[in-house]
Amino acid sequence: MLDDRSDHRTGRYNLGEIYNLSINRGTLTSEERKTINDHITLTIEMLEKLPFPRHLRNVPEFAGAHHEKMDGTGYPRGLCREQMSIPARIMAIADIFEALTAADRPYKKPKTLSEALRIMAFMKKDSHIDPDLFDLFLTSGIYKDYAEQYLRKDQMDEVDINPFLSRKAAE
Repeated sequence: MLDDRSDHRTGRYNLGEIYNLSINRGTLTSEERKTINDHITLTIEMLEKLPFPRHLRNVPEFAGAHHEKMDGTGYPRGLCREQMSIPARIMAIADIFEALTAADRPYKKPKTLSEALRIMAFMKKDSHIDPDLFDLFLTSGIYKDYAEQYLRKDQMDEVDINPFLSRKAAE
């Protein structure tokens, strides 16, 4: 008989990534949601134990804040925009864009360039990502540079970024 310590390795939690990630939204218990969200806490704890050189000492903050939201409703710390460094806010945008467009995830189809940016524009409107940095992400063309290097040809569609920009960025 398996004891509780072996559950994570061989027992009830070892159902496979595809199974675990294909659960319908809204069907998780609070305990299951906490387990999923704990990956950030564990990332921060692990990174804080590493002996980074001085110029990399903020890596745990940058990596650990990619699920924070500008309005303070993210996790793990519930930080708002003013409490996060610019590199941490940039990391959140990069992480979301990569996750939406990734073609190597067995549990989802990759989004096209226009789909990913449209979703991120809604996230900007909902105070999930930094609006000024998202505008910079678009106007600098970095999204396009990344796409040309890493996206499949069938993901590369025409994008008009103007509807996604804040009024001041569009001017």
